[in-house]
Amino acid sequence: MVADDLVSTADNPLDLVEDIVAANQWPFERNCDEELSVTVAGTWCDYHLGFSFNSAQGGLQLASAYDMRVPDKRQEDVHGLLAMVNERMWLGHFDLWIEDGVPMFRHAVLTRGGAGLHASQMEELIEIAITECERFYPAFQFVIWGGKSPAEAIAAAMLETMGEA
Repeated sequence: MVADDLVSTADNPLDLVEDIVAANQWPFERNCDEELSVTVAGTWCDYHLGFSFNSAQGGLQLASAYDMRVPDKRQEDVHGLLAMVNERMWLGHFDLWIEDGVPMFRHAVLTRGGAGLHASQMEELIEIAITECERFYPAFQFVIWGGKSPAEAIAAAMLETMGEA
């Protein structure tokens, strides 16, 4: 990770994000000043995080799409699951990118005000995105491919194992 005292006071917080992903040796692409894509290995799959900076609104958005498509016949159940998942979220939210039928986690941070963003804030934003994607990945799989109801999927995904076998 990057030093906690690193602060982005520049016009573009993606410069700080780029420093963080480079320090973690995660593969990334930055084809323009407003977007950065990075791949991070997770337990269930690789997560493709997309960072977008909108200077006019002063916002940095992080989106992480699952590498799964929701068939038309499962979209109603996925929308029910999204409601249940989002009730359990403290930061960010999940939604369905209708154009591609892909579930995704999204979160945005305002960058206005002149205080800048600390590296630790950006690192936490990345950690939150990956943690939430990992936490709910099984629930999406249970609904999309397992044919489970949203309630069954949440119950199974939230089951925490106690002790050791």
